[in-house]
Amino acid sequence: MVSKPPAGDPVQDAPQVTPPQHAAAGLPAIGHTLRIAQEQMGAVRTARTLLKVNQKDGFDCPGCAWPEGDKRHLAEFCENGAKAVAEEATLRRVTPEFFAAHPVAELAERSGYWLGQQGRITQPVYLPEGADRYEPVTWERAFAILAEELTALSSPDEALFYTSGRTSNEAAFLLQLFAREFGTNNLPDCSNMCHESSGSALTETIGIGKGSVSLEDLHRADLIVVAGQNPGTNHPRMLSALEKAKAAGARIISVNPLPEAGLERFKNPQTPQGMLRGAALTDLFLQIRIGGDQALFRLLNKLVLETPGAVDEEFVREHTHGFEEFAAAAGEADWAETLAATGLSRAEIERALEMVLASERTIVCWAMGLTQHKHSVPTIREVVNLLLLRGNIGRPGAGVCPVRGHSNVQGDRTMGIFERPAPAFLDALDKEFGIVSPRHHGFDVVRSIQALRDGEAKVFFAMGGNFVGATPDTEVTEAAMRRARLTVHVSTKLNRSHAVTGTRALILPTLGRTDKDVQRSGRQFVTVEDSMGLVHASRGNLPPASPHLLSEPAIVARMARAVLGEASRTPWEEFEADYAAVRDRIARVVPGFEGFNARLAADPGGFALPHAPRDERRFPTKTGKANFTAAPVEYPRVPEGRLLLQTLRSHDQYNTTIYGLDDRYRGIRGGRRVVLVHPEDAAALGLADGAYADLVSEWTDGSERRAPGFRVVHYPTARGCAAAYYPETNVLVPLESTADISNTPASKSVIVRLEESPQPSA
Repeated sequence: MVSKPPAGDPVQDAPQVTPPQHAAAGLPAIGHTLRIAQEQMGAVRTARTLLKVNQKDGFDCPGCAWPEGDKRHLAEFCENGAKAVAEEATLRRVTPEFFAAHPVAELAERSGYWLGQQGRITQPVYLPEGADRYEPVTWERAFAILAEELTALSSPDEALFYTSGRTSNEAAFLLQLFAREFGTNNLPDCSNMCHESSGSALTETIGIGKGSVSLEDLHRADLIVVAGQNPGTNHPRMLSALEKAKAAGARIISVNPLPEAGLERFKNPQTPQGMLRGAALTDLFLQIRIGGDQALFRLLNKLVLETPGAVDEEFVREHTHGFEEFAAAAGEADWAETLAATGLSRAEIERALEMVLASERTIVCWAMGLTQHKHSVPTIREVVNLLLLRGNIGRPGAGVCPVRGHSNVQGDRTMGIFERPAPAFLDALDKEFGIVSPRHHGFDVVRSIQALRDGEAKVFFAMGGNFVGATPDTEVTEAAMRRARLTVHVSTKLNRSHAVTGTRALILPTLGRTDKDVQRSGRQFVTVEDSMGLVHASRGNLPPASPHLLSEPAIVARMARAVLGEASRTPWEEFEADYAAVRDRIARVVPGFEGFNARLAADPGGFALPHAPRDERRFPTKTGKANFTAAPVEYPRVPEGRLLLQTLRSHDQYNTTIYGLDDRYRGIRGGRRVVLVHPEDAAALGLADGAYADLVSEWTDGSERRAPGFRVVHYPTARGCAAAYYPETNVLVPLESTADISNTPASKSVIVRLEESPQPSA
């Protein structure tokens, strides 16, 4: 039975703590899935919706970007995917009456959990200058307000157009086309905050900023290294692929500061055997200190070089560049420094080397644990060095596997959502549409916040997402957003960003993945690209949450018509009426999409985009070969009495969307303000389990940032390290603390001290 949204915020500061679990999924996952789905959708709608998730004739899960195989299960979703679907397909509604009853100042005091639980937004709303609450507005007036502000700017570069990873290929292509026809490359996106480091490292080393493996490659691998990633919570369907690889003989090394239940044992809910016993996954757990990964991979590379016959000399000779400089740098790797940087033992590293040398086909998977440090780009380059040494790029069962988060974050970048677009892409776009795109680079996420703060940007437009909740340095970011003339959010549900507004603000409600999309030419579908470069269709099957919703492509098309007017020769009305017309243009602009519509019609499961390193061992780099790299080894140095904090998700969370207040696998229930600390570190700091502490980050300029009232949990983290959930701890991450080259916020290595404090009152 569908339940009502919470009337008030639950108490979150007194969580119950039990020992962490050692297996993921199984019966508890099924039970939790059904409970959440029933609360949001009811029994009939649950069945109607979940059986269409990730099916060839259904819709793509709005959660993670993990791919589906050609053969699909009847229930092709995970627990957290089901939560994402339930939140979108909910029967709860946010109406104009809700906004009349809740001033913006009150919404700003609510938690992200409470805001998200209220339901789907049903009508566009507007916050006029000086008003204290949103009010209903017609679509025509909303687009007129947008046009007023955008056309009044001194320069198109005073506008920012942000994109969330849920945005479809069609909507993303139209948004970047509009932005460039308007005159700016200010297209920050969520990639800037997650896998930008991966893209930077891979583009330089192998010539394409995407992973090089398929699901079939994972199933064929001899060795899979999972580094800085928690698939049991963040990409649960990946566990099925790891289980299948293990059954075929693969071995798995997990490299992470925290033990994670999903990498210990997976209880596959699709099989009786899986439900009862499960499958052990990790063969070797390297509990590395935060930020020590580059040092680990550098030493492994040295040891491979010193092992006779270990290097694939033919591959290195024929397909790589820069080997001598790399080998010289690797030869300088030092055991003592590596042990200090990683916290590992010599025996553990030697065991990892044995497994690397025994493998003919190796895949390295990674996520935010590698990408959100100052030295993330050289760290990922060092991963590539290891694979190149053994010829593990362009070989079946081998390659790089950056595991993307949001369901179309990779596709949005492919469609041109990038502040630093390639000249060839702009040339093709200009030729197709008869426009002149700007060639100067735009602002990424961090630079966008700085531009708002400094008065360089005045209009902020977000296609989905929760920008304020996802970005670092919360107080600085919120103050920057409030300096904008106009903030606009295309959204399905409420989040923190709607309560942190510019002088004026709009919320434009849109169709979700689960919603049926009917335009003038008939029923539509959109497309997405998964983490492994497969493009497929997504068709919603539910009646829209309100007759007042517009699709994302329709919103972009109408905004473009309102802003650009009759001077634009782009057929925006045609694009709104028929998304096939958008795909025809994509096919002529974006390489790999030739015959886009015809290929989707021929195979509902979609098609794989070309990948030169994977498909033909061709590397489109500046040298024409795969590049070895050599960079000084870096790792965080932590002062005495401080800890190195990583921000992370709970199990009841996807990105900044909070589904509940539990983190079941880590033994946390009923609260989110917890900090996980090794018992010996806590004892040295005089903090008992159950004590409360303020987290205070320390930056190089002497500034401090404080997150108060965290319950200390003694937990088996790596020594000297701590962990706590975001977005609550984003306040601790300085805006200037970013990865070299990629400019990604360094949210996984924050130096903090813990100051004991009284337990917060309820």
